[in-house]
Formats: sequence, structure tokens, C-alpha cells
Amino acid sequence: MSVATAPNPGAAPLLSRERIVARPGFNRWLAPPAALATHLCIGMAYGLSVFWLPLSKALSQSAPAAACPDMTLAQALFTTSCDWRVTDLVIVFSIGIVVLGLSAALFGGWLEKAGPRKAGAVAALCWGGGFLIGALGVYVHQLWIIWLGMGLIGGVGLGIGYITPVSTLIKWFPDRRGMATGMAIMGFGGGAMIGSPLADLLIKHFHAGNPASVGVWETLTVMGLGYVAFMLGGAFGYRVPPAGWAPDGWTTPTAKNAMIASGHVHLRDAHKTFQFWMLWLVLALNVSAGIGVLALASPMLQEIFGGALIGQPGVPLGSLDAGQKAGVAAVAAGFVGLLSLFNIAGRFFWASMSDKLGRKLTYAIFFVLGAGLYAAAPWAAHLGSQALFVAFFCVILSMYGGGFATIPAYLADIFGTQFVGAIHGRLLTAWSTAGVVGPLVVAEIRQIQQSAGVEGVELYARTMYVLAGFLIVGFICNLLVRPLAARWFMGDAQVGEAQGHGQKTATATGSQGIGKGGFTPAIVIPWLVVALPILWGVYVTFGKAVVLFR
Repeated sequence: MSVATAPNPGAAPLLSRERIVARPGFNRWLAPPAALATHLCIGMAYGLSVFWLPLSKALSQSAPAAACPDMTLAQALFTTSCDWRVTDLVIVFSIGIVVLGLSAALFGGWLEKAGPRKAGAVAALCWGGGFLIGALGVYVHQLWIIWLGMGLIGGVGLGIGYITPVSTLIKWFPDRRGMATGMAIMGFGGGAMIGSPLADLLIKHFHAGNPASVGVWETLTVMGLGYVAFMLGGAFGYRVPPAGWAPDGWTTPTAKNAMIASGHVHLRDAHKTFQFWMLWLVLALNVSAGIGVLALASPMLQEIFGGALIGQPGVPLGSLDAGQKAGVAAVAAGFVGLLSLFNIAGRFFWASMSDKLGRKLTYAIFFVLGAGLYAAAPWAAHLGSQALFVAFFCVILSMYGGGFATIPAYLADIFGTQFVGAIHGRLLTAWSTAGVVGPLVVAEIRQIQQSAGVEGVELYARTMYVLAGFLIVGFICNLLVRPLAARWFMGDAQVGEAQGHGQKTATATGSQGIGKGGFTPAIVIPWLVVALPILWGVYVTFGKAVVLFR
């Protein structure tokens, strides 16, 4: 029996879903490099901080009096004579993360109809185009243009780009959902690992060539054009399986695992279920706990251990001279680098493990182990054990990344795969919420403690206990997730209509060699294209992390 595909797909528009239905001989292992090409670019969202300090001195290069500490935010948006403050620039990241959640929620349904090629192309133009608009804003010194380009328009590219590969890979790897989503979302974690050092190199290069410029607008231009090209390459590499396709010999393991649904829930009904909101809280609480630490990882290590980081135990940070503080800051930068490596590795490791353990048990491990490690972190700090303290947070950050990578597979298990991209998009509003709540809670508790004269370990101890509480609540929410009742699933006619989109429904699973094949020579080049930047990023990051072990 054969899988029927769209009639005359060559006549379909270039970006249409009908044009990219896989034909006989397509190897499903070509899908992950396309997904990684998107996520390795949009992951630079976490590396945007590399631009803020140079931009805060953009006019001071030629006019030392450009600092205007008393200007309002409204004045900062339109000034052409005052340097921007870092606090004004950081808002770009907040806008981007909020818009990520909103755009993923709004455009998820459109993605399922339009297909990953069209969605990937839109994401490329928005994300890369946002950098180009941001470059214009830097060049004319207009902060509102940077907010518009890198925040609003770039945020739309973030949202669409984030969910596009996830939806596609889950359909290609129903037998390895966790591994598939782990591969793509690992790329998002690696985006900053590659983009931050690359941006730093470009900024220094352009500044050296033109000392009157801080080198940021030139860097944004180069990276924006590069991101458009790289993401479009990924978008045109996408293929979707024919409706009803599955790997040869594979069937949904519903008989062995009641948590894996055999049907599909419609997008319009998913958010009406109790399970959706429990999973929303599961993601929000896991992310809030992890992102709060990421936001203050460097100052936390410096303020807790102080001189001990450079071989002077018992000397608080405030008592060190400028040179010693620079040494402490270098060690803290290594700590941040190490956390980023575990964040990335955890995305693939934990998501892959969830294929064996199940999503619910995997999240239970995140919450129980994470809460225990947060609660034990002050104890490790009191012992003066830097190694133990660092190890605790490396494991915590691996589970933070693992939570991002496991949640799409969890959604596919509960709601089916037909609308998983759109449902995942709506769930990402939890990330937007956590991106505000997590850092705010950590910063506020730290500020209260600092105002009370608290120093060292105690400055962060209460924060650790609060974050442990977040994870305990998350554990309860995860415990409440149950299989959906049969009434929520679409009937065969509805599924057939949803799967149509211009192609016939398959009459049998797996055939004509569609999706078959492992790592053959034909797929080496696309894998090398995405693997080489990742390896370079790992090399650079590990070089920074080595400082911790000297």
C-alpha cells in the first residue's frame, strides 16, 4: 500500500505546504538540521546583552558629555544627543520574550495550515530583519527603532521560529518525540553560545576599523543578513510527512502507556481542558525557578564566595581591590559559561530520557530533584564548597533546559500531534510570564536582603528557598495531569479534514521509503553546516568555563 500525496505538488506555490509534502526516498534525518538552522539563529535572543554595554557608550566615543542620567524613559526613546542607559536597552529583551509568547499563541494555528516552509521564511525575515532595523536605530541613534526592530518585529520572528521546527519534528519522529524536540530546542540554547562570542568579535573588529563607532550597527547588519540567509536555508529544507504517515512497524503505544493519546484534540478545545492549564503552570514554574538564577548567576557567585574564588577565603567582595574584583568577575563569567553548557546539554539529554521514562516522571524528577538542590545550595555555600555549589546549579540548569525540550513531547502525548505546534504556541505564554516573574522575584528578594544589610550566603538563601517552593507547587501541578477523556478528541472526519491541506489522507502507514534511512552520506553536509557552529560555540564557552577549575 502506498501513501498518497498531493496531486501535482510542483504546481503549488513555492512556500505552500502542498509543495513540501515528502516524496519517496526522503530521509527524515534531514529534518533536524533544518530545525537547528532556525533555532541556532533565534537563540541569540539570550545573547543580546553583549550589545548593551557598547551601546550605552555609543555617543561618548566622540562626546564625553553625552551621559544624561536624569532623562526620562520617554526622552531616552527619542534623544539623539544622550547616551542610552543599560536599563533602557534591556527592555528590548523583555519586549522580545513577551512578543514571543503572544506571537506563538496567535500564529500557531496559521502555522499548521501554512506549513513550516512559509512559517520559517516569515520567521527569518522578522528575526533577521529585526536586527537590520535595529542597526538603523543604532546608526541614527533612535532607541524606539531598536525597540521596534529587535523587540517587536524580532519577537514575532522568535515566536514563529520557535514553534515551527517543533511541530515538524514531532510529526517526523512520533517514535522519538522527546529526542526530536530536544535536538531542535538544544539549538535554541546554543544560539547565544554561538552568537554572543561572534558578536563580540565583530564589535571589536568594526570598532578597531573605525574608533568613532562602537561597532554595533555594523555588527547588527552583518548578523541580521547572516540570520536571514541561514534561516531561509533551514526553511527551504523543511518537508512534512504525508497525512497519516508513521515509521514502518510503529504504532502509538497507547496500550502500554495511558498517558499517550491515540487521537487528536482540536486547537479550539485544547485550552478548555484542565490538563492544558496544569501543563501551563508546570512550564511557568520550572522556567521561573531557572530563569531567575540565570539572570543573577554572576553576581550571586561573586557575592557568596567573594575572595575565595581567587584563593582568598573569608575576604568579602567589597573588601577586594579593583584587580582582585576583575579576577573574581572572570571566575563568575566561567560559571555562567558552564551553566549555559549544562542548559544546552540538558535539553537533549532530558528530552531523550523522557522517551524512556515518560514525560510525567521526567518532570517529577525535575521538580523533586530541583527543589532539593535549591534547598541544599545555601548549605553547600556555608560549607565553603564552591565545587558542590557549582555542581548543584549545573544540574538545576540542565533541568531548566530539559523542561523546555520535554514540554512539546508532553503536549503531543496528551493532545495528539495534529495541532501540537499551535497548542505549544499557546502554552509558551507561560514562558513570557515566567520571563518577567522569575527575575523580578529573585531581584526583589535580593534587594530587600541587601537593604537590610545582609551579605554573603544569606543574601541569596531566602531566594533559594522561594525557588524550591516554586518547584514543589510545580510537582503538584504535574501530579494532577491525567489522560484526557474521549469526548475531547476529534472524530475521523474532523481529523481527515484537519490533515487535508491539499493532500490526500494516507491509506496505510510508512511506505515507498518515505522517512527511511539513518545517517547516510547524503545528509552529512546539512548536519555539518549546523554542527560546526555548535562545536565552535562549545569550544569558546568551555574556554571561559575552564577558569573555574584553575
